[in-house]
Amino acid sequence: MSFLDEFQANLESLPNILQKKYALLRDLDKSLQEIQRQNEQRCEQEIEDLMREIRAGNITPNTSLIRFSDDALDEQKHSIRIADEKVALAVQAYDLVDTHIQQLDQYLKNFDEELRRERDSVATTASPAPTLDGSTKSGRSSEGGRGGRKKTRLATAAAAAAAAVTEAAATPVANPTGMELDLPVDPNEPTYCVCNQVSYGEMVACDNPNCKIEWFHFGCVGLKEQPKGKWYCPDCAALKNRRKGR
Repeated sequence: MSFLDEFQANLESLPNILQKKYALLRDLDKSLQEIQRQNEQRCEQEIEDLMREIRAGNITPNTSLIRFSDDALDEQKHSIRIADEKVALAVQAYDLVDTHIQQLDQYLKNFDEELRRERDSVATTASPAPTLDGSTKSGRSSEGGRGGRKKTRLATAAAAAAAAVTEAAATPVANPTGMELDLPVDPNEPTYCVCNQVSYGEMVACDNPNCKIEWFHFGCVGLKEQPKGKWYCPDCAALKNRRKGR
């Protein structure tokens, strides 16, 4: 059984386990409230009886000799034990959820490392030819006014990562357009690319300063790695060629 299968199996049982613990917490809370109510009534009654005996002169108003009955003290001790049980159950529920979160973090870390190894392997196999000036463009640090705009984003949500596991195993190159984006999208988040979708995965910026779209997903424009030198989107490249032909 793979780590993902084991994690999913444990995750499926988590709601039932938490539900049982929360139900027990509710039962303990009801018992505690009932015992506290009975204890308050008992203590109030005993205080009234003591005051009556003091006024009647039957007992000396010495606070060192006045105490609640054993029944009242036993109820208070029982309330403390129930409260301790509630705290222990809450800690168990917290630790259970925290364990699953740590397992998910470890899975995402392993998945990220696997994708990085696949990208490195593909880059080594492809061995792209260097540009004429021998330079490799990283971002837009050398472009006037629009530096550092090439970027890479990784989907960090568990649902997107789990959906990408099967696809990454089937293909040697991570294809951002093949990811199932079932995550909720902020309606105010800007959209990019010819697909008019939000930013995700690896993206590249068009070097035309007047490009209407500016950012494109690798898969949508047929890229598998960051381009070297200047890169223009299909529309801007066609416009540039038309101008050269005049």
